[in-house]
Amino acid sequence: MLIKLELFEGYVVLMRILDSQIKDTVKRMVLIPIFQGDYEAAVSSLPQILDLLYAQIPQNRRVSFGRVYTIKVLSDYIYNQLANRNVAVYPIASQLYELSHEEWAKGVVLGVLSHHGLRNLQDVLPHFTKAATSSKWEIREFTQMFFRKLIGKYPDELRTYLLTAVKSEDANMRRFVAETLRPVQENQWIYLKPEYSVSILRYLFTEVEAYPRTAVGNNLSDLARRLPECVYELVEELVQSGDKNSYWIAYRACRKLVKEEPLKIMNLLGIDEYRYKKQIYRRRDY
Repeated sequence: MLIKLELFEGYVVLMRILDSQIKDTVKRMVLIPIFQGDYEAAVSSLPQILDLLYAQIPQNRRVSFGRVYTIKVLSDYIYNQLANRNVAVYPIASQLYELSHEEWAKGVVLGVLSHHGLRNLQDVLPHFTKAATSSKWEIREFTQMFFRKLIGKYPDELRTYLLTAVKSEDANMRRFVAETLRPVQENQWIYLKPEYSVSILRYLFTEVEAYPRTAVGNNLSDLARRLPECVYELVEELVQSGDKNSYWIAYRACRKLVKEEPLKIMNLLGIDEYRYKKQIYRRRDY
């Protein structure tokens, strides 16, 4: 296996899992059927190819770089192969998406659609809107992961979209907004413009449902990695609101900050003890 430097979700990975043999398999089982119009055969082959890619990942890296990584690699490759042949990618990807019933296959096609979306956003928005509210949690995860590149390309257009989505009655859609705005690798620009995400997340600061509320807390916790003062101010605002759901978000937002300044966090939250998972911080210990 050839080795090269890969970057995935903020981590450095030394591997190349798409070798010449798997490329030949993709050509035979996916690309040729697509060119022949046999979309069902093409999409039904995707899970098998993902298994081949997964087998290429070293055992000690599969926790962080497992199935999701294989989906990203395969979707990138399929899109590039289609685009290099000057075929109409969007109609093909749309049909593949409708014909795919297995969630991992849908993830691959969502990745292909996200690449097309960098050229034509309006084409792919309906697909991402539908996928964001899927009953399958895997599809929802793939959706927010691939949608981030679109926000980076179209921040102004998608701010309007997200401001509508964040007010949706569907808890899955509200969670999608909070997750897709997390400042992970593809969203590093958010650290430079935190008000972009915060101005949208504010609509979830009193979120009742646990699923999207957790995503908001996680989002702010991530933001605290590089912008602690910004999150301190938000935590103070959330606590002072007096809303129990806001307080819950504030508490979760502090799970990283408490490691650096436990007393400051306990003072902000008005508590003598902060617990997160197995870690306990007690005022009397400081």
